[in-house]
Amino acid sequence: MTKKLSSARLVVSARLTTLAQTAFATAFALNLCVNPSLAGDPFRNREPHQIGDQTEAAFKAIFQQGNYPAAERYLDQALSKEPNEPLAYAIKASLAYGNKDWAKLDTYSQKTLETGQKLISTDPLRGNLYTAVGHFLEGAVVISREGTVKGVPQVFSQLRQVYEYLDKAEAVSANDPELNLIKGYMDLLLAVNLPFASPDQAIGRLEQNAAPRYLVDRGIALAYRDLKRYSQALEYVNRAIKSTSDNPEIYYLKAQILKELGQKQKSQQMFQEAIANFDKALTKKSQLPGDLVKQIEHERSTAVSLNNPR
Repeated sequence: MTKKLSSARLVVSARLTTLAQTAFATAFALNLCVNPSLAGDPFRNREPHQIGDQTEAAFKAIFQQGNYPAAERYLDQALSKEPNEPLAYAIKASLAYGNKDWAKLDTYSQKTLETGQKLISTDPLRGNLYTAVGHFLEGAVVISREGTVKGVPQVFSQLRQVYEYLDKAEAVSANDPELNLIKGYMDLLLAVNLPFASPDQAIGRLEQNAAPRYLVDRGIALAYRDLKRYSQALEYVNRAIKSTSDNPEIYYLKAQILKELGQKQKSQQMFQEAIANFDKALTKKSQLPGDLVKQIEHERSTAVSLNNPR
């Protein structure tokens, strides 16, 4: 029983961190002079949905630049100027989760759910999508408060609602790139953690219908890393680097993959390349969360030890 609960916690936790902090990302350029009807939609080339310039700028800061302090500033402006955009609250909730600020996680999870529900009448696709995200984030609140043993049964109830609203969004537009990005990440996480799920099917969803492309590549690289298919992971992380070369987190991911390849192939060259990528990520440590910096430094130290065995 304990083993089953631990596995459930792994799935729920992994889905939260990756969905909330990665699947919402987008490739865009902040341009205040663009046509307002086109502003803030990084996912669609046709029939765009308006999201908002400040929310858009926050995405750029996090996912193109890996600059969390700048993202927080943009998000504060977004909550003031774009109060009906659920994506801004979802990002705030995910950052609170990363900082283990459970009170803020609770607050912004509720706001994500509320604004998603309000959006359903005018934009049923995104309204249902972010209502699903709001329920997902509220599941994380339950885990943080109740712990695994008490919280997991309640979280499974939340996850049923997540998929209920995702199904409603899919009924509006099954091939929508924003929907497929978020659902694709969730499917990948299930496929990585549960033996009966198909990672290839989840990857296919991302490849065929999701956008923006650099997040597709990043998500697939993460999945192949977790599946221990390191050569394929390296291929996709290199693709992501081409379009987000300023983001230190991408070099951290590449370093992780190279370290695993070094161990698998017993290759000092791979270890050295991994260390170089850890170092590249750490050149911008001032813009990353402190706990993430500590983790990168720890993994770099491990790679150095593997490269120079006693």
